[in-house]
Amino acid sequence: MWFKALVPFCFALAMLARPGGLKAQDISIVAFGDSLMAGYELSAGDAYPAKLEAALERQGIAVTITNGAVSGDTSADGLSRLDWTIPDGTDAVLLELGANDALRGLSPADTRRNLDAMIARLKERKIAVMLFGMLAPPNMGTDFSTAFNAIYPDLAKAHDVPLYPFFLDAIVTESSLKLADGMHPNPKGVDRMVEQTLPAVKTFISTLKLRAK
Repeated sequence: MWFKALVPFCFALAMLARPGGLKAQDISIVAFGDSLMAGYELSAGDAYPAKLEAALERQGIAVTITNGAVSGDTSADGLSRLDWTIPDGTDAVLLELGANDALRGLSPADTRRNLDAMIARLKERKIAVMLFGMLAPPNMGTDFSTAFNAIYPDLAKAHDVPLYPFFLDAIVTESSLKLADGMHPNPKGVDRMVEQTLPAVKTFISTLKLRAK
């Protein structure tokens, strides 16, 4: 709990740490998720949000991506901290939650409701959303997997938001790209994830620019 209370404070520090502060043309994005996005056991610079921001800026896309992910979060945890974690003025959210729900065998119906409520709330606040999907572990059984795996495409369609179907697709079968736990990406794994997701994220950002004109 103490860590979660520090998230807004860390946002402020991250903005102050940027050379010259925020640029007027920067698009403000919050990466909102769990340990897969937070950078579990990695340095801050090796986490997905930092590497994605760097990759975009190398291509001339001015963005500020704040790491608003918290290791261990379920979709219920994300919903409970959504408003106070994501500040006013945020242009977009990269929403990645549900992996811990699946690992703990939580009700897919509850996961669906929580993600649905988060997307609806962000859209109510005029914050664009890109949804990053997850797949249920194979050991959870067919019924659970069928219910869980349908959540992300269903919500993307219902809310008309872009979906990256499976956040871990670039590393799921590559042990050399994971930490010793066999689940989380190592720095090379994050590089591969950024490379794989970059085209979809760029397309999403292009819609933000069009919307802002």
